[in-house]
Amino acid sequence: MINWESNVFPGILGRVCDRPCEPACRRGRVEDTPVAICRLKRTAADHRNDISNLLPGIPKEKNGKHIALIGAGPASLTVARDLMPKGYSITIYDRDQKAGGMIRSQIPAFRLPEKVLDEEVGYILNMGVETHFGTDITSLKELLDKQYDAIFIGTGAPSGRDLDIPGREAAGDNVQVGINWLAGVAFEHIKTAKKKVIVLGGGNTAMDCCRTALRLGGKDVKVVVRSSFEDMKASPWEKEDAKAEGIDIINHQVPKEYVIKNGKLAGILFEKVESIYDENDRRKLVPTGEEPNLIECDQVLVAIGQDAKFPWIESDLGIEMDQWGMPVLNSETLQSTLPKVFFGGDAAFGPENIITAVAHGHQAATSIDLFCQGLPPEQRPEESYTLTSQKMGVHEWSYQNAVCNETRQAVPHLNKRKALSSISAEVELGFDEQLALTEASRCLSCDVQTIFSANRCIECGACEDICPMDCINFTANGEEVDLRSRLRVPAPLDKQGNEQALYVSADLKTGQIMAKDEDVCLHCGLCAERCPTGAWDMQKFQLSLT
Repeated sequence: MINWESNVFPGILGRVCDRPCEPACRRGRVEDTPVAICRLKRTAADHRNDISNLLPGIPKEKNGKHIALIGAGPASLTVARDLMPKGYSITIYDRDQKAGGMIRSQIPAFRLPEKVLDEEVGYILNMGVETHFGTDITSLKELLDKQYDAIFIGTGAPSGRDLDIPGREAAGDNVQVGINWLAGVAFEHIKTAKKKVIVLGGGNTAMDCCRTALRLGGKDVKVVVRSSFEDMKASPWEKEDAKAEGIDIINHQVPKEYVIKNGKLAGILFEKVESIYDENDRRKLVPTGEEPNLIECDQVLVAIGQDAKFPWIESDLGIEMDQWGMPVLNSETLQSTLPKVFFGGDAAFGPENIITAVAHGHQAATSIDLFCQGLPPEQRPEESYTLTSQKMGVHEWSYQNAVCNETRQAVPHLNKRKALSSISAEVELGFDEQLALTEASRCLSCDVQTIFSANRCIECGACEDICPMDCINFTANGEEVDLRSRLRVPAPLDKQGNEQALYVSADLKTGQIMAKDEDVCLHCGLCAERCPTGAWDMQKFQLSLT
């Protein structure tokens, strides 16, 4: 439930999130792989009991404010989840027959079972949201005329980019935009793929297209990308899963022409390129001069990007658009130049990911709440935090502080033959309880902070001696670059100055300071256990955003 409060869709995101949290995990600083945060969130969702009594109550007496949400994707659903408990009336419009947006239309069932999707979306819709599914909004002016107190636009980026190169017109329906094709599969309009399939593009949509095609009858499925394998935008685990299923990924090939023989698509002609990087690490694709390469196929799925478009927003409403056709927004409040209209998700700043859409939903809900109270949306709720000592005894803490040497646990997968035999057979099986507990034990307890009180320190050096990472230092103060060079384990700044900040104390009695390198601290608590004066303590940090 703690997870549900924040990311709203634990079971969904625990399966398909892009995992922006994991690169920040400090476990990745002491070994190769971070804690499997994403998959542990799935475990919490999969192993929960009935949570209906834990969901927020919805007031029977409404507050008189009525909000319209356009699009039933993760951003809009998050707005509804935040505002319904405050007494708002919510009406949601979506052109599809079910809620979920791109989560439903673009993520295959073998990655996200429909049961999980329906359940987590249902928690929100069952709060009493009025729904108008199968309703395509063609005029924002008409919706504004209905006198809603605020309107949130979370329509995503539903326009996939086609590839208009020679032969495109003759290729006809044998070339399809990837996200449209995935939607056709999701809504069961498409049930088969051709035998020889080429997927153009290197992002997660391309990985979903190729793996779906394999399950719908494709025998020879290739992904062809203009970049290197390392520069592909797809998440590393998505590329690994595709390769494990036998997908051939061909890099450094630029499509030049659809080849048509006897009136039918026969393949694509590619130009070979190489990646050249300048001194600023910017990539340029340079032709190698080799002869064009023909790769045979009878179906092409184009997954080279997508755009947000708003042909239904009239130009005279007061909503300013930038040169790329995107709304001009206050980046903090997500309010447009028409004050009662807010944007979020891919409709705000272009394609991102699901967790960003959720974050936008929380952000916009706060803005709408303030706006409807007649307050400036920029007047954000104050953040606060608490620090609480975790000491329970001389050598006892209220958190798990033993250093775990386990490597990252692999998530069990369904047998490959079974996985490829069905479009709906979930491939990742998730952690069982024991695997989850083992993986969770790798956490370095970042929410428990080392707190140092300079006035209690007698500079005995006991903490410095016992620290397993040599990250505690008693030394003379100085400029940061100089100080970093004098640590027991030097911690120089990188070129951009993007290293973890040092924890530096006030002056001690000898004139020295204590400097701790937070980058490698394990939060094991040994310094606090060894300290004879209690100068060190381990305190739990809790942030409240409201």
